[in-house]
Amino acid sequence: MKVSGLTGLAAAAVLTVVGLAAPAAAQVAISQGGGNYSVQVISYRDIPFRTVVRQEYDYSCGSAALATLLRYHYGRDVAEREVFLYMYENGNREAIERVGFSLLDMKRYLQTHGFESDGFRMSLDALEEAGAPAIVVINQQGYRHFVVLKGMANGRVLVGDPALGLKTYSREEFTSMWNGIAFLIRDSADHYNLAADWRPFAKAPMDRALPTDSLAELTRELPPLYQITTTFSLDPYLR
Repeated sequence: MKVSGLTGLAAAAVLTVVGLAAPAAAQVAISQGGGNYSVQVISYRDIPFRTVVRQEYDYSCGSAALATLLRYHYGRDVAEREVFLYMYENGNREAIERVGFSLLDMKRYLQTHGFESDGFRMSLDALEEAGAPAIVVINQQGYRHFVVLKGMANGRVLVGDPALGLKTYSREEFTSMWNGIAFLIRDSADHYNLAADWRPFAKAPMDRALPTDSLAELTRELPPLYQITTTFSLDPYLR
């Protein structure tokens, strides 16, 4: 999150491509059985970022976290570029270039959108009781990094990491990285602790696995499109 030697003009130049890093959805056309179908797909690379704004640069986690909070929890369609440039142009540039954005920079930006916000020192239990998304600072191998706390459930903490996407930690893991400060918007969020964000981390229902004798039948009944056909002889490898 550190900015080094960045002028206002340079900041605008390097961020001209920001906003293009959102998850890219695409349409895949399928023709089968005399019909044509169109299916919405998203790349495997973008799946973790479906509700997280990806940071473009190593020093922009603060602006990406704030854009994530506004876009996916408060219904404001803002881009990282917009947030970054406002906070840089209106903040203490010397301090920003030395240590990155501060929570005060974020508070000032939020005021332009009509939101009141504050930072609080609190326990994880108190943050869970608040039932609201928050921007928090975690320590990753000696580096301070802004992420969005998106929910808590069953002893796990769900975060939107601008560098890695959606991730979960045990309460113990998260507490060991977190400095105990939470930055919250005082208005109630539109979305928090969404089941859809947790779904990729759900445990498989191992108690409902198919019986062994069903596996062969399942494979044989698949359409030919999904069958695996040997295209070369195995004989040389079996001798």
